[in-house]
Amino acid sequence: MSAKTLDAIHSEVIACTKCRELRRYCAQVATEKKRAYRGLTYWGKPVPGFGDPNARVLLVGLAPGAHGSNRTGRPFTGDASGDFLYPALHRAGFANQATVSHADDGLQLHDTYITAALRCAPPQNKPTPSQLRKCFPYLVREVEALGRLRVVIGLGAIGTRAAIEALQAAGYSLSTKRWRFGHGAELTATKGKRVVTLISSFHPSRQNTNTGKLTRAMFDAIFTRAGELLAV
Repeated sequence: MSAKTLDAIHSEVIACTKCRELRRYCAQVATEKKRAYRGLTYWGKPVPGFGDPNARVLLVGLAPGAHGSNRTGRPFTGDASGDFLYPALHRAGFANQATVSHADDGLQLHDTYITAALRCAPPQNKPTPSQLRKCFPYLVREVEALGRLRVVIGLGAIGTRAAIEALQAAGYSLSTKRWRFGHGAELTATKGKRVVTLISSFHPSRQNTNTGKLTRAMFDAIFTRAGELLAV
C-alpha cells in the first residue's frame, strides 16, 4: 500500500500547478538552460519524492535546484548538494552507489526516502511562506504513507521545520518548546505506540560544505545516529 500511495502522490506532484509563478520560472529555466547543460533536456516540472516505499528513514530537504533536480527530475541529483549527500548515504549503507548524475543512473536507496518542503525550484533558492504552505499537504501524505517510519532527518532549517509540522499534521505528538535547530539536535515524536525521532542537520549546500560549516564527519554522524536508532 505504501508504494501505491506514494506513486499516487508522485503523479499529483508532477501535475501540480498550485504555484503558477514557480511553474513559469521552472519552465523558463528549462528553456534557457545553463551553458554546461545546453544540449540536455530539462525535467522542468515539480520533483516528486524518491526512494524505498518501505523506508524507515525519511530525509526532508528544502527545494529542487534550478539546474539540479529541476534538470534531472530526482531529488538532490545534478548539483553539489547531491554530490555531498549521496556519498554519505552510500557510506552509511542507505544507497547502493556513491556517484549520481541523472534519474536513470542505477541509484537505489535502501530503507530511505527523500523528499522536500517545496517541489519546484524557487528563484534564488528562496521559497515564500505561501509556496511552502501550498506544497505542505504532499509532505504530510508522504509521512502518513511511510508506515514503517522511525527516523526523520531535516536538512536545513526550512526542511526541518517542514518535517516537524508534517509530523504534527500526521497526528504525532512532539514539543518544540525548548528545542532549537542545530546540527544533530533531536526531537521525539509519538503516535500511540509508534516513536519517531527527528534529527536536524545543516543542509549539504555548497555554501555550507565549502566553508566547513558542514564537514564529511559531521554529516556521517547524522546517518550513523539514524542507524543506531533503527537498531534499537
